[in-house]
Amino acid sequence: MTDKIVKTDAEWREQLSELAYKVTRRHGTERAFSHDDFPKGPGRFRCVCCGAALFDQRAKFDSGTGWPSFYEPIAPGAVAEQEDRSWFMRRTEVHCARCDAHLGHVFPDGPAPTGLRYCVNGVALAFAPADQDQSMN
Repeated sequence: MTDKIVKTDAEWREQLSELAYKVTRRHGTERAFSHDDFPKGPGRFRCVCCGAALFDQRAKFDSGTGWPSFYEPIAPGAVAEQEDRSWFMRRTEVHCARCDAHLGHVFPDGPAPTGLRYCVNGVALAFAPADQDQSMN
C-alpha cells in the first residue's frame, strides 16, 4: 500500500461531486438503486477519492439491495473496517485504507467463497476497464 492520502475538507469538496463528498467524506449513503449500473466487463473498481484499487469485477454480485456488492476486496488491506453504531444499529463500516473514504458496510450474508457482502455506495467507486487500467497489465 502506498502512503496515506490526507487532504483538507476544502480540497475534498473541490475534487468531488456534492453527492460523492457527502458519501465518502461525511459517511452518507446514496439511495438504493440510484447509481448507474457499472459495466459488466473485466476491470477494477477504484476509490473515487484517491484512485486506489478496491474491488475486482470478478468479486461483484447482484445482492438485490440496490447497491454494488462484492464478496471480497481486491487485496488484503485495500479496505479497512471499523464499528459503526449510527442509526441505533451495530454494523461494520468499510472505508478506503489509503484515504479513509467511507465506502459502505460489510455484512456476513454474502455468497461463497467468503460469505461476506461488501455493500458499497456506487458514487464512492470509479470503474476502470481492464484494457484501460495500466496496473492490470
